[in-house]
Formats: sequence, C-alpha cells, structure tokens
Amino acid sequence: MQPITISWCALALALTPFTASAQTLAAADMRPGRSLDGAWHWSVDPYRDGVAGFHGGPPGESTARFQDRIQADEAEKRPNALFEFDMQRSPVTHLPGSWIGHAPEMRYYQGLVWYQRTFDWQPAGPGKRVYLRFGSADHAASVFLNGKPVGKHVGAFTPFAFDVTALLRPGSNQITLGVDSARTDRDVPPPVTDWETYGGITRSIRLVTVPETFVDDAFVRLGRDGRIAVSARLLGPQAAGMPIRLAIPALGAALEGRTDGEGNWTASLAAPRALRRWSPDNPTLYDVEIAAGADRFTDRIGFRTIAVQGDRILLNGKPIFLRGISMHEEELGKDPVRAMSPAATRALFAEIKQGLHGNFVRLAHYPHDEGTTRLADEMGLLVWSEVPVYWRVAWDDADTLATARRMIAENIRRDRNRAAIMLWSVANETPVSDARNAFLRTLIGDVRALDDSRLVTAALLSTRQGKVMRIDDPLVADLDVMAINTYNGWYSDDPLAALPSFEWRSPVDKPLIFSEFGADALHGYHDAAAAPHKFSEEYQAEYYRRTLEMAARVPFLQGLSPWILKDFRSPRRQHPVYQQGWNRKGLISETGQRKLAFAVLAEDYAKREKAERRCPSPNATRPLPPRDPRPCP
Repeated sequence: MQPITISWCALALALTPFTASAQTLAAADMRPGRSLDGAWHWSVDPYRDGVAGFHGGPPGESTARFQDRIQADEAEKRPNALFEFDMQRSPVTHLPGSWIGHAPEMRYYQGLVWYQRTFDWQPAGPGKRVYLRFGSADHAASVFLNGKPVGKHVGAFTPFAFDVTALLRPGSNQITLGVDSARTDRDVPPPVTDWETYGGITRSIRLVTVPETFVDDAFVRLGRDGRIAVSARLLGPQAAGMPIRLAIPALGAALEGRTDGEGNWTASLAAPRALRRWSPDNPTLYDVEIAAGADRFTDRIGFRTIAVQGDRILLNGKPIFLRGISMHEEELGKDPVRAMSPAATRALFAEIKQGLHGNFVRLAHYPHDEGTTRLADEMGLLVWSEVPVYWRVAWDDADTLATARRMIAENIRRDRNRAAIMLWSVANETPVSDARNAFLRTLIGDVRALDDSRLVTAALLSTRQGKVMRIDDPLVADLDVMAINTYNGWYSDDPLAALPSFEWRSPVDKPLIFSEFGADALHGYHDAAAAPHKFSEEYQAEYYRRTLEMAARVPFLQGLSPWILKDFRSPRRQHPVYQQGWNRKGLISETGQRKLAFAVLAEDYAKREKAERRCPSPNATRPLPPRDPRPCP
C-alpha cells in the first residue's frame, strides 16, 4: 500500500463548517437505527497535529488521525513508515460522556481529542438513506467515515446528522471524530462561563435509516384557535407533490393532503372533542404518525396552548403560576461527566416534581438532551429552553450572530413537538447596548417565525435605586414574558431582613419570572449564629425565606426558577473550603442530599399548589399568593 496522500482541499473541506448539509431529522430518536454508543478509542491532540503540520500545511501520514488504515499493520508492512499515533491501540472509553471522565489529567483539558471506532454494516437496500446522527459534541466536531470527510458541526448542545449512504461499505467501517472544546470570544457561548465545559461527545451517536424520500421535519401542535395544525417538510427526489397523511389514532383523527413544489405541507383540522389537553397535572401524550410514500414519521405529542393576557401566563386558557427551579445538564455524583441517562434525568426531575411540588424547570444555559425534554413531557414539567447567548457575546460579529441563529433553529426544530416547552429564551445576563439589542431582536424574530405557539423570553438584569428595582431593559418590549435574575442579599451586602421591603417596578403590563435567585451553601456546614455566615445552610435557608417574602409582594410576578436545583461543576468557583470547583447554590448537594433551603422552597410551593387547586377557575385574575385567605375570585 502506498503512503497516504492527503489533499489539502479535501482537508480544508472537512474542517470548514457545513461542508455536508446537516439535516434536522426531527424525532430521529423514534426512528429505526443502530446505536454507536459504547467503546471508542481516544487520542489527545493538544497541538492539533491531526489537523495541520507544524508549518501550517495538511497533516502528514504520521499524524493524520482520520486515515482509513490500521497503523500497526502498516508499520509491519513498511518498516520505514512513521506513525506518531495509533488509534487502534489508544485507550478506550465509553461514550457518551465527557473526556473529563476519561483520565484524571483530562479534568481541565481544553483542546482537540480524536475518537475512533469500527462497526460492521450491511447495505440497507435500494431506496434507503443512512444518516450518521450525533446528539451533540462539545464544541466543534469534524467527522470522517472510512477516511473520507463527512462534515463539521459547531455548537455543543444541538444535534447534527449527515447523509453517509455513499460512504458506507459492506463489512467493516471506520468512523473518526475530531472534537475540539476550545472556544474564542466569537463563539457561542464565549470562553468565560459559570459551568463546566464537558468537552467531548456527551450525547448518543446513531446510524438512522430512512427511505430515500422522507419526513425531515414536522411540527404538530394545538393552535390558539383550537385547531390541530401540522407543518411538514419532505426531503428527497420525490418530495414535491407527494400525497401525505397525518393520523392520531387514539383520537380517530386524520388529515390528508399533498406537498407543494418544495416538499412542504401545511394544514389543520378541528380538534376532536375527545382530546385531553396536556398539563402538569395531566401530561397526556398521543401517538402521531405522518405517512408519506414509504416513510412513517412517528412521535408522541401533547396538545395544549400557551398565551399571555396582561400580566398573566395562561396554560390552556387558565392562569398558571410557574413553581420552578433551574438546573444544569449534569447527573448526580461526585464525578459527573454529563452522561444524562433517562434514570439520571428522572432522579433530578423527581426532586422538582415530587420533592419541591414544582411544575416548571428552567433548563439552563443551553439546550439539554432530547431525552430530558421528552421526560418533561412524560412527567408533566413545563420547560424554559434556551441557547447559550451568555454574558460577553460578540454582538457586532456577523459570524457570531449566524451561529446563534443556527443554534436557535436547531433547538426549536428538534423540540417544538414537546408540549412541555413553553418558553424559548434567547439570552442570559447580557449587558445592554445597541448592538446587543439588534442581535437579540434578530433571534426573537427567528423564534417567532419558527414557532408561533410558544412564548419568548430572556433572562435580563435590572437596575436599582435604593430599594427600588427597575426593569428597564429595552428588550422587555420585544418579549412575551419578562425574566430577571436577582441576587440581592448574596451578591450584595444587604441584610436579609431587608429583602422583603424591596419594591419592583415594570414599564410594561407583562408577566414577570424571577429566572434566578440564590445563595451558596456547603451541605453539612451549619452556623447557629443570629446572623449566619454566607455558605452556611442557615444563611441559604434564610435567604430563601426573605426572597420568597419579597416575591409574594410583586403583583405581576408569575413564576420562579431559583438558582439552582443541584450543586454543579464550575472551574471559576475555587474557594478551598466551600467550593473546590463547585457552584454551591444547589438546593441539593452534588450527590443528592437536601439542604435546609430545599424545605423552605418546597413549603412555599406546596402552599401555592394548594391555593391553585382551590381556585381552578379560568376567570381567576391570577393565582393567589400562598398565604392569601381570600375566597376564590
């Protein structure tokens, strides 16, 4: 065999975003396929030798990790061949899971890591396509199959899929990924955050088989007009003018039509009388099928409406108060690797739903795994979903805006059939400027174009004059729901006893969510002093009591998502006694022990839940405060 020759054009193609057209593949986890999770070889590449030589040209045979050959065999055939890597004899790890768990020295590694495995394949037969789909890879992934470039995806939290039908071969196939966690100030998110990077492949990898013409995207929902609406897009040579049919068997509902010249279909039908609307109390889901040619697209979908009316949030036409909390995508345990199995997610959601009496979760600060949003559908938790437009974003950079817009689109297309999702958020704690306002208004416009059935929000900051908190961000005029992160008493030296006297003022008649508030506490650290020390469980509990008293006095407040459910990894938090690389604002520790503040919030939410069950009428002006003795309106 001749020494490998790598075309610089081919390599540049592979390392340029969107070399192959990444597809939506909505509900891909419901389609027939083959998991590629499991054992993979990995090789660290801190100087990126697998991408370019030390003079800047293409990598040579000795360093090109993606070449389709077995290095040991080549070295035996050609004693003079030089390989400074050997993927087949590199260490083995099990994916999905961040490289933080691969070896102790990977704890704070930032850079490029290569992954490789082989798998056997038999052709799917004529009229079939095969896609290679990744749930996510942090942060940029370059994909190769049998030594050939497939494509690249940038962005750590949304799925991507490539058509690999022409690159698969009968028998053994080799797949190689270069995953680079390093980010620049022009990336989304930028390098400075308050959570662990978790570089690597943190969600499942699958080969998905579909007909040559198939349903690539479908959006089925209950419109505010009370009709079931469907928007579908076919992809393939027969997409135009194809007969297409929507069916919801349990409701006896069906709708037929034909796609237009671009393969799109939009239609609606009256909601059947038997339809049960999805809600946290009754999370009813229906099997839905869209048939087009040889393809059968299936999903499990709940039907409900979300709206605002003045300063109220309406679920199915009735006011609802969002009893929530925020959470990161991180499993319980001393050494999490962002491997969110269904059991790991269920354990956290149970703490919210049963432990806290919650009905709402803010999935911060990026799109979480699609299994998480499916479980929210199943368990009945309303969801705030957001993209990591976070802190110091390059507002004036066109490429940064393009990345954020793509993330919004990928997130919405993946999850807009999830009844649980009620809020799309476009940003968190971003400083006000003209460039920022224009950037975020573009994202807001994209959200409304992609999904007119939900509400748009962003976690904003407020200004303060004495004890008056003013919601004066110019973006509030563009949002359906205002959201403010407030930390008086933690990131300020205000006495906790003063918090209930703070007054909140809004320039608009819109509902408000306190999207964050919280205080750190190390589980097991107690301080019985009259004025307990910060980082003690007593301080955190008193902080919650006083902040909840303040919240009860804000008449237009319609939801809470305190920061945060569980202590989570954050390299910026390095106090040697209390933090040690963890943000300690969790109501439970990293291993699941409840802190004193957990009971404080649970008691408040239980009283709110009881008041709401006592006053279920859609004519109520707003959910009653938890201690309000008045009769129902």
